[in-house]
Amino acid sequence: MFNHRYILSISFISALGGYLFGFDFAVISGALPFLREQFTLTAWWEGFLTGSLALGCIVGCLLAGQLTDRFGRRPGLMTAALIFALSSLGMASAPSLPTFITMRFVAGIGVGMASIVSPLYIAEISPAHVRGRNVSINQLTIVIGILVTNLVNYSLADSGPEAWRWMFGLGSVPSVLFLIGVLFLPESPRYLIKAGKSLRARATLGKIGDNEFADTTLKEIENSLQDTRRVSYREVFSKAVRPAVIVGIGLAMFQQFCGINVVFNYTSTIFEAVGADLNRQLMETVSIGVVNLIFTLVAMRLVDRLGRRPLMLFGAIGLTISYLVLSTLLRIQASPALVSLFVLISIGIYGTSLAPVTWVLISEIFPNRVRGKASSIAVVALWVAYFILVLTFPVMAENLGTYGPFYVYAGVCLIGFLFIKRRVKETKGKTLEELEEVMAG
Repeated sequence: MFNHRYILSISFISALGGYLFGFDFAVISGALPFLREQFTLTAWWEGFLTGSLALGCIVGCLLAGQLTDRFGRRPGLMTAALIFALSSLGMASAPSLPTFITMRFVAGIGVGMASIVSPLYIAEISPAHVRGRNVSINQLTIVIGILVTNLVNYSLADSGPEAWRWMFGLGSVPSVLFLIGVLFLPESPRYLIKAGKSLRARATLGKIGDNEFADTTLKEIENSLQDTRRVSYREVFSKAVRPAVIVGIGLAMFQQFCGINVVFNYTSTIFEAVGADLNRQLMETVSIGVVNLIFTLVAMRLVDRLGRRPLMLFGAIGLTISYLVLSTLLRIQASPALVSLFVLISIGIYGTSLAPVTWVLISEIFPNRVRGKASSIAVVALWVAYFILVLTFPVMAENLGTYGPFYVYAGVCLIGFLFIKRRVKETKGKTLEELEEVMAG
């Protein structure tokens, strides 16, 4: 017997970190046309400005791994919310390009922390049979953040050359709401047991489920955490954990190198290449946000029914095919409407598969003892890949044409399909403690 209302409420609150992730991720797409004019950006500086968020994310991931293992998951969420609020105001008031990039880097620290701590926290407080759906709530709030931000960007587009300042500054509002919400969250029971606070952990587990669930889960966690030595990064790469780490890093990098975030971040560049005006470009960002939201909801219904592995395989091969068509349409200068169709098909495939399921798997596959540090390593790899992706796209598009990079991304997706087929094991329906045995082989 489980208290599903309580589980969902704390999952949604912690997943608000995903909303802020979605905001900082999407706001650049609407702001880029204004920033190009404001700071006279070259292709290289456009890529670096966009990618500076990822550099901050790398720092945030490394800080999150240390902070959450030492002080708990709640302090990590609170720190991320505070950084979001301050950096949003900093970007909005930036007087120069170096200041703006510095503030976007700081925003990335908050994004990086939230990208680890939110799904990690949800995975640790969720019963096995709904863990996939609950962790997907984090992805749902990300796409809601993207959609709302795109709508705000569209509504502000006609307010003059300083519109970008409002686009970034408004991010401080949900940041403060998130910070207030975290104050009402319980600490993760798995962290509490690791910290020697079993009575508090038992109380939280008793709110999540009945006495039998609480007692059984408490015993399983305690057994998995019998070794109380401090975890080192060397241990994360030990023989027993290495298979899970390889899968985690591989999936994280594939989620970025598959290329879809180019569509999110450079929507205006893609549609400008086929003759769309600024109004059409910003409207396309809204369409992308709507489709992304719809198919994320579909994924939430399927992830605990069909499983993680089938959805990931579908996503990889589906994107391979859709990219080949999209790149051809861009090469022959097809109409914006036709290009839009296949952009949205790609977004739908990604939203059903790689977008939510990668985060679910990263939150599941690592042993309790090393989960904080191992998750941070995988997500650092994700943000390194994101930085490379968004840094290189403007330069590649300038030299190969806007269509050229999508042939490359199609090849990456085919390789990703083969990697998932060979290395990724199904995790649905198993407790985090059972998965320690599965991932160790």
